[in-house]
Amino acid sequence: MASVNLNKRLGSLDARSGLASWLREHGVKAVLAQEPFKPADRLPPVLPGFAFAGGDGHLALWTSEDLTPPPVTSPDTWVQRSELDWLVVLQVHLDSYTGASRTAQLAELASMAAAEGGRPLLVCGDFNLAPRPEDGLFGEEISDFTTKVERRALQQLMQGAGLVDTTAGTAPAFTFERVHLGRPSRFRCDLALLSDHLTATTTVTPDSGVRTGPQAFTDHSALLIDVPVTLQSAEPVDVLFPMSELSGKSPTVTVKREYQPHKTAMNRRGPSPASRVVTAHLTGPLDVKSVLDHGCGHGADVTHYRSSGLDAEGFDPHDGFGWPRPRRAGFDLVTSMFVLNVLPDPWRRIQALEDAASFVRPGGHVVVVARSPEEITKAAADGGWTPHHDGFWSSLSKGTFQRGIAPDEIIALARRAGLVPTVEAPQLPLPGVCHAVLTKPET
Repeated sequence: MASVNLNKRLGSLDARSGLASWLREHGVKAVLAQEPFKPADRLPPVLPGFAFAGGDGHLALWTSEDLTPPPVTSPDTWVQRSELDWLVVLQVHLDSYTGASRTAQLAELASMAAAEGGRPLLVCGDFNLAPRPEDGLFGEEISDFTTKVERRALQQLMQGAGLVDTTAGTAPAFTFERVHLGRPSRFRCDLALLSDHLTATTTVTPDSGVRTGPQAFTDHSALLIDVPVTLQSAEPVDVLFPMSELSGKSPTVTVKREYQPHKTAMNRRGPSPASRVVTAHLTGPLDVKSVLDHGCGHGADVTHYRSSGLDAEGFDPHDGFGWPRPRRAGFDLVTSMFVLNVLPDPWRRIQALEDAASFVRPGGHVVVVARSPEEITKAAADGGWTPHHDGFWSSLSKGTFQRGIAPDEIIALARRAGLVPTVEAPQLPLPGVCHAVLTKPET
């Protein structure tokens, strides 16, 4: 996707053509536009190859015409909310004139982000401020346009929502440059704030060619945001032979498919190696007496925990496995074995961890085990798996998904669920897979 302030220029045929050409060149499927046209209430201009998804002359969203338009709302004239599958996008154009207005808007943004309840989030657009002093220059001196109060409000937004300023490099990449009073005014004010657990899989690149090159169509740099969201095709879901499958190519968009993670569950005759490691190396040192296997599948590990003298229960949301939701909580330990890697997006993984955490007592622990990125990358290459979101369809016909998840990513997701790494936990001997031992804080 791309985010760009168009400075009300889409009324020009040349600007529309230049933007459309640039979008095609970079393979952009969704364009988030600040100040796209004027007046704000006019009908949106036609953008070749794209369909208008929502908004007005303040903020607007276009998506590729081969996609199903996402839900779009406008909480206020300066902020637009859209849902790109599992990702919530808040597109903003903060006040251009007063720091007090921007400070108030940043506080409102913090409340909006908190209301999302931990969903993966991208906040992008023209913030009309310099996040750091060096991000705003007037001539060769630090500009006093942005106040300390604004920067503090921005930091509070980022800290509260767990967001990262993705383009905050050592040297500022200025996205706006003009001559004011005979002196150059340069700002890094076009920003992309992203949930911290998404930074490993997302690339954000400022592109100044849209304002400085021979085909320039605005005076702001654009941000190219390569986030792993596979958007749904506008192709009807009930066609007999979808064109994307007939072509034999791996599509960048997809028809809607039903996820069936339960079909990845192994019907083991004995306990998993991971559960044996838990009883051999963890339950004793952590003084564990009760265990819940969250996402237990057929329940072989529950049997193992019980045979090891533990008060153990299992739960799996798939009714066919016969492990209904427990009526009690307060377990010393909750295990999540190979669950996160079969869930198709970060939001479902966070929700699964939140649910697992709801069963553990304060001060108790959660053990998460997942397939490694190396294993999944190899399996995908060997099996010709189809890319989807940040992983792969391991079977299109079954509706099963796989993604390798590194320990750092497990921990980042777990923090969203209110869990923190366990300091005193031993490193578990689990070769070839990834894991994390987590604690539910007592306060």
